[in-house]
Amino acid sequence: MKAKSKSELADAAGVSLDTLREWCKPYQKQLETMGLKPNARVLPPNVVKFLAEKYCIDIDD
Repeated sequence: MKAKSKSELADAAGVSLDTLREWCKPYQKQLETMGLKPNARVLPPNVVKFLAEKYCIDIDD
């Protein structure tokens, strides 16, 4: 799993960037403990994997 920008992950999920942000809100504390900064544009690999598994996003690596 590679780091991805929020917009790349939103595109892979077929949703808008705003929708991806909304999806992240319930998991904000957990994502912060995983190393995600609140205003980060790039998601670390472990966060990409977490969100891809939560929302069944097919990630091509």
